[in-house]
Amino acid sequence: MKELTEEEALYKAAAYCSSAEHCRSEVIARLTAWGMDDGAQQRILERLVKERYIDEARYARFYIHDKSRFDKWGRNKIAQGLKLKKVPSAVYAGLLDELDEEEYLDGLRTLLAAKRKHVKARTDYERNGKLIRFALGRGYEMDAIRRCLPEADDDEFMD
Repeated sequence: MKELTEEEALYKAAAYCSSAEHCRSEVIARLTAWGMDDGAQQRILERLVKERYIDEARYARFYIHDKSRFDKWGRNKIAQGLKLKKVPSAVYAGLLDELDEEEYLDGLRTLLAAKRKHVKARTDYERNGKLIRFALGRGYEMDAIRRCLPEADDDEFMD
């Protein structure tokens, strides 16, 4: 593969950002793979941000929406995913609170109902314990899980 010039890398990165939302860390990974040095990466990133190809807040908004709606992730897992993408928490903290609470809980209820059909347990207590661990693994908060597991007694499970 021939080495890219900085201008070619800029056009390639702009095309990459135009095809879907991407954050800075994803673009940096691409630029590194293309053999761009740190200085060139910074210049390209500045230009992409200036021309609004990269917008961390816009990226976080779409990421939160998509992971919540389509993948049925909870707030904790979404925040962890954004942290792994190196999106500053100041950018997404407020956006997580903007999730429609009813839609969020409906997603959790759907997830729990589907999982309940496949969980093998001898007692309701054991079944609920497994469902709670599953929902926690999906990033949901204990308060939301308690609200969506009506047969679970509030005193039955500790935080």
